[in-house]
Amino acid sequence: MGTRAITRPERQAPGPRGLPLLGNLDVFRSPDPLAEMTALQRQYGNLVRLTFGPRVVHLLFGAGEFKHVLQDNNRNYIKGRTFDKTKPLLGEGLLTSEGEFWRRQRRLIQPMFNRQRIGSFLPVMVAVVEEMLGRWRRFPPGEVVDISREMARLTLEIISRVMFSTGLTPDEADTVSQVMPELMRETNRRISSLTGLRERLPLPAVIRYRRSIQALEQILYRLIEERRRSGEDHPDLLGMLLAAREAGQAAMSDRQIRDELMTIFLAGHETTAALMDWTLVLLSRHPESRRRLQVEVDRVLGGRTPDLADLEQLTYTFNVLQESLRLYPPAWALARQAIGQDEIDGYTIPAGSGMVLVPLVAHHSPEYWDNPEGFDPDRFEPDRSAGRPAYAFIPFGGGPRLCLGNNFALQEATIALAMIAQQAELDLAPGCPVTAMNDFTLRPAQGIWMRLRWRAL
Repeated sequence: MGTRAITRPERQAPGPRGLPLLGNLDVFRSPDPLAEMTALQRQYGNLVRLTFGPRVVHLLFGAGEFKHVLQDNNRNYIKGRTFDKTKPLLGEGLLTSEGEFWRRQRRLIQPMFNRQRIGSFLPVMVAVVEEMLGRWRRFPPGEVVDISREMARLTLEIISRVMFSTGLTPDEADTVSQVMPELMRETNRRISSLTGLRERLPLPAVIRYRRSIQALEQILYRLIEERRRSGEDHPDLLGMLLAAREAGQAAMSDRQIRDELMTIFLAGHETTAALMDWTLVLLSRHPESRRRLQVEVDRVLGGRTPDLADLEQLTYTFNVLQESLRLYPPAWALARQAIGQDEIDGYTIPAGSGMVLVPLVAHHSPEYWDNPEGFDPDRFEPDRSAGRPAYAFIPFGGGPRLCLGNNFALQEATIALAMIAQQAELDLAPGCPVTAMNDFTLRPAQGIWMRLRWRAL
C-alpha cells in the first residue's frame, strides 16, 4: 500500500480548510463523532489531513491504512503526544512506554495474559457476578437500575480481585470506588484536549485528579510493600509482576510495578464496562436476539454457573459481544505519531504528524459490512467473515501493540453476559434515552436506566 522511502514529489493528503489559527478544531468537538468522521471519509477518502494551529494530524478510516500504521510500518509510529498526557497517572506502563523498554515489559507481562492464566481467573469472575446478581435480588420488584454504574462496579471489583487476591481493606475499596470515576473523567479530558494547557492550570478538576492519583498510589505502594515483606507467593497479577524478570535482569522496581498496576486498573475495567453497557442496551432494543441468547445460555449452562469448557459453546453469546464491539467500540479512535516521514496511499506523511485511526468508521463501513448499521451477531459466523480484511474490525487495536488484555476482557464479558441472561431481563426505561459521550472512550453519557425483571426458570 505504501512505502517508507519517498521518491516522488511530496503530495499532501486532502482535507477540509480550517479556520485561521484554530485549524480544524471543530472536527473533534462534534456531538456525533460517527456522523462527522463518516462525512469526512466520504468527501476525502480514507486518509484526511487536518490542522490544529501549527500541528498536522491525519485521520485514517480504512483497513489497509490501519494495517500500514499498526503492523507493516509500526516502528515508525509511537503513541506520542496524546498518551504523554496520561503519564502522571500511568507512568511508563505498557500503554504509554515506547521502544526497547516497552518491548522488554511486553515480554515480561505477556505470559500473565495467556489462555491458561486467564482461565485461572474464571472462578473470581463468576463469584463477583454472582454477588452482583445476589445484590440485585434484594431490589424491589421492577426496580429501575443505572446499569452503567452497575457494570463499572462489577468490572472494577473483578479487576481488583484479580490483581490483589488478598483483597483491599473496606476503606481502600471505598477509596478506589470513589477516585476511579474522577481519574477516568480527567484522563479522558486530557486525552481529548488538543493542547497541554489544562494540566498546568489550578482547576478544581485538576487538583482532584492529582489527589486521586496520590490516594490510589498510597494503596498500591502499601500492597507492594506488604507483599515484598511477607515473601508470600499469590497467584494474582501483583504476585506475577513481583516475580517477573528476564535472565540476568533485575526484577521490576516498585515504581514500575505501580505503573503497570495503574495501567491494568485503567484499561481493565472501563472498556469492559462500556462493552457490557452497550451490549445490554442493544439486547433491550432487539428482543429476538436476546431470546436467542437466553436459549443458548439455558442449553449450555443448564441452570449452573459457567466453567471454562462452556465458553467455547457460548458461540452466539460471543457473537453478540463482537457485534456490540463493532457498533460501539470503546476505543473508537487510536492515536499515533509519525517518527519519520512516510507515505500512505501515495500521500506524504511528514515526520511528527499526528495520526488518528478511527475504527468507529471502519466498523460502520459498507465496504466491509452488509447492512452496517444493523444489529446482526450472525455476521461473525465463519462463513460470513471469510474474505473480510482483518483490520476492518479492530476493537482492541492491532499489530505488536494489540491490547494485551483483549482475551481477559472477552472472557469476563462472556461470563457476565451469560450469567445475567440466565437469570434476568433488562429493558430500557421509558423516557431515559441513551446517548454516547464524545470522549476518547465511547461510553454512555448520563447513565443507562433499565428496568430489572427476573426470568421464570
